[in-house]
Amino acid sequence: MLKKEQYNTNKLHKRLRRQVGTAIADFNMIEAGDRIMVCLSGGKDSYALLDILRNLKAHAPLEFELIAVNLDQKQPGFPEQVLPEYLTRIDMPFRIVEQDTYSVVKRVIAEGKTTCSLCSRLRRGVLYRVASELGATKIALGHHRDDILETLFLNMFYGGKLKAMPPKLVSDDGQHIVIRPLAYCKEKDLAAYAEIADFPIIPCNLCGSQKNLQRQAIKEMMQQWDKKFPGRLETMFRSIQNIQLSHLADATRYDFFNLKAQGQPVIDGDTAFDEETFEPTIEEMLIPTAEETDDSPLISG
Repeated sequence: MLKKEQYNTNKLHKRLRRQVGTAIADFNMIEAGDRIMVCLSGGKDSYALLDILRNLKAHAPLEFELIAVNLDQKQPGFPEQVLPEYLTRIDMPFRIVEQDTYSVVKRVIAEGKTTCSLCSRLRRGVLYRVASELGATKIALGHHRDDILETLFLNMFYGGKLKAMPPKLVSDDGQHIVIRPLAYCKEKDLAAYAEIADFPIIPCNLCGSQKNLQRQAIKEMMQQWDKKFPGRLETMFRSIQNIQLSHLADATRYDFFNLKAQGQPVIDGDTAFDEETFEPTIEEMLIPTAEETDDSPLISG
């Protein structure tokens, strides 16, 4: 039994490292000489992000720096010694930033209302400032594939936008590049990784104490889909990598106004009368998936 558990553990570690390496290569997230500020909240995802990036740094063919940064928002009962002790133990350069955003959020947001939006904006502003102070060229966040899909549905259901979290973007202030190296990673894989590694998890009491958040409802919906329809989330994620603007309805993104027949086929032309199938072909089923191969552009050895 122990040999099987070790095999599964090694397989999980290898899969996550490969997915992170592939995401970094696909979006050119890390370049030689980068100084990357890894935002460490104390949750499972940011711990896993830091751990995987440290492993990648040891094996990647290019040189870059990592520095972990935690924002101590002065939440009551926050165990401020946990992260410094952990980071010191693993010999990881770090900076703890103390900023009482908790009091601001509690003062501005009415009791019972969702604090996430304001908390996130305040935290983001502080982290941008710290990135400038540290000379960081990239800011790495621990959002994973499920976070990206949840955000897609939140924007669709509640915001009327077809928008998710990009794996790479320019920060709000235009000064920094924000990257999400876990973009291809499943939350359940990261949870298993964190449990195996026994990271000293710090819960977010400010957010965790709130019930019935819209994001939680979306998360539960996706978990039900994943259980009832295996592979659906993978297909959904592929869809945001395969966008056809000509088959949506945003006239600011696609020139429908001047669209005219040219008398010859076009690449993104109408397929309304074509018979479409959403089932994989035999050939597609025989092609190894990314999870069945060991290829990763940034990891050697």
